[in-house]
This record gives sequence, structure tokens and C-alpha cells, in this order.
Amino acid sequence: MRLQDRVAAVTGGSRGIGRGIVEAFLREGASVCFNGRDRKAGAAAIEELSSPGRVEFVQGDARQSADIQRLVEVTASKFGRIDIMVNNAGGITEPAPVKTLSEEAWANDLQWNLTSVFYGIKHSIQYMAPQKFGRIINISSVEGKTGVPGMAGYVAAKHGVHGLTKSVAAEVGRDGITVNAICPGLILTDAVTQGGPATAKAMGLSYEEMVENVFKARTMTGELNTIEQVAELSVLLASDVGAGFTGALISLDGGISPY
Repeated sequence: MRLQDRVAAVTGGSRGIGRGIVEAFLREGASVCFNGRDRKAGAAAIEELSSPGRVEFVQGDARQSADIQRLVEVTASKFGRIDIMVNNAGGITEPAPVKTLSEEAWANDLQWNLTSVFYGIKHSIQYMAPQKFGRIINISSVEGKTGVPGMAGYVAAKHGVHGLTKSVAAEVGRDGITVNAICPGLILTDAVTQGGPATAKAMGLSYEEMVENVFKARTMTGELNTIEQVAELSVLLASDVGAGFTGALISLDGGISPY
């Protein structure tokens, strides 16, 4: 029960990595409010989580400041405070080489993967700073330290998340707030499985070649990461033990970026 009596908000918590983090936080004793664009998916997740009184869903789009603000406000209103903010929502809009990448896809990649994190940080620290305690966890990517073809908007946004993480950590550290980014390698969530073929095509590869010859081949272990690994690291950073981590960009990628 490492998060006993803590309160967390998670963006994009209905499925994938976000869902795994919500489950881990509940298991460790926290109360959790999460959002997502799909109301039916959120309602189904609430039913499956089976934690009445400790979990709440708020429909919303992480790309919209007002929706993130509502998530934070509902969290604080229902549970009395907000201790942990996990900025998880994100994805790849339109995998394509830069020469054919649309300006709309570029703008959405930045809004979805970087500006949404800014919104989560900005709104949550309004509550964290007065209580002199907070844990902000940004779910980034190994591509925020490296890069691959066909993902320029996503990669640029994740690099931006790292600069934002370090800058905000320096701003709020004396307020008892830590700010860190987790940088996973490829994780085969349902979203990745669905969008993977398009990403592979942008690289000039088949989906199988992309997984084996790009993502697995780049690791030291030959293995991909899991949702459970990201969730457990999130619990660590959110716990009392996590007090010593801030401004950190923590690689969880099988050794692709060992720094």
C-alpha cells in the first residue's frame, strides 16, 4: 500500500499504459480520477476496476485545456486534494516522412503529446503548491532521446516534454513537488497494434520488420517493454521513495538509450 490515502489524476486512463497505471495506483491504496475521450470505454473501465468510492471517470480530451482543468477540479472536489498527476495521453497522428507530413498532423502531434502535458502540469500545480506536496509523472518515450523515421512530430513533441520536465522541476522543487518523465521503448498496446502498420509503412517496412528489426533490435535485451513495468515505475515515483527523483528522464527501454 505504497500510495495509501494519496489522490491521483491520470490522463488517457481508459486503456493501454494509462489503464495499467490506474490499476496499479488503486492496488497500492490511492484514489484515482482518470479521463478519456470515449465515454463508453471509461464507463466499462470503471466497472472492471471494481473499486467503488476510490475511482472516477471524467470524459475529456487531453488536447483541450478546459478538459484537463475539469479533470483536476473533479479529482480535488471528489477526493479533497490532488497529490499525483500522470500526464499519459498521447500518440502518433499520421506516420509519414517529413516531406509528406501534413501541417495538421504536425500540429496535432505537438498538441497531443506536448501541450497536453503542459496543461496537466499547469492545472495540477495550482493544488499541489499550496499543500507543499506533489508528484508529476510525464509518460514520454525513448524517442524523446533518440528518433526514428516517419515519426517527426511525435519525436519532436517528446523531446519537448523532456525540456518541460526539467524546467518545471527546477521551478517547483522547493514547493515539495517532483517532476519526472518515464521514457519507455515500444509497448504493444492495442493502440500500437492498430496503428503499427501505418507507422511501419512510413519507415518502408512491414509491421513485423518494424517490431523485430527496429524496436527489438535496438535493445540490449532483445525484449519489448510492458505496461506493467511502466505502471510499477510510476508507483515508485509517486511514492515516498520517489522524493529523491526530480527532473529525471528515466529510460525504461531495454537499453536503447542507457542514460
